[in-house]
Amino acid sequence: MVTGVALAAVLALSTALLTGDALRVRAEEELPEAAWCSFVIPDDFVPGPDRGVFINRNYPMESSTIGYSIYDNGKDVTITNRQRQEESFNVPGNRITDEPTLLTKEIYEETLSAAYNSKYGQDVGFVIESFDDIKVDGYPGFKIQSSYRAEGEETIHQTVYMLISKYKVFTITYQRAEDDDCSEQFEKSATTIHVN
Repeated sequence: MVTGVALAAVLALSTALLTGDALRVRAEEELPEAAWCSFVIPDDFVPGPDRGVFINRNYPMESSTIGYSIYDNGKDVTITNRQRQEESFNVPGNRITDEPTLLTKEIYEETLSAAYNSKYGQDVGFVIESFDDIKVDGYPGFKIQSSYRAEGEETIHQTVYMLISKYKVFTITYQRAEDDDCSEQFEKSATTIHVN
C-alpha cells in the first residue's frame, strides 16, 4: 500500500497548498459556483482504505491509485456593504476579494519536493514534467504531471487535475508506478471529468 499511502500524502499536501497562500481561491466574480465535480473511475479500481482514494483491484501486482478531494475555501458567505468596510474584512486572507489563483510550477514543485523528501528521509528527485493551465466546462485549473523515485523503489508518475470554481477546488490525482499498465485507463478517465 506504499503507493496508496503516497497518494493520501499527495491529497493532504494539495489541501495544504490550498489552505496556505500558495493558492488563494477567493470569490472571484468571473468564476461560476460549482456544486460538484464528477469523473468515471475505471473498472479496475475499487475504494481504498482512505476516503477519496481508489486502488487497483490487482494490488499489489498493480499499485496504481486514483484520488479525489474537494477544498472549500469557506468564502460562500453573504456580507453587507458595511461589513465590507469593516477592518476585519480588510485583512488579507480574511475578506472576499477578486484575486486570481496564485499557484505556480515553482511553488508546487518546491512544496511537494520538500514534503516527499521529508516523508522518505531522502531526496526523491521530485520533478514537474508539465504544468498546464486548463479549462473544464468553463472552470479554470491546472493539469500537473510529475514524478519521483525513492531509493530502492520504482519511479512514481502522477497526473493531477485541479479545477477551480468560485468557492471550491476539486483535485483528482492519478498515480502509478513505472511498471503499472494503466496509463490508457487514466487518460480515458480524465476525459470524463466534469464540473457543475
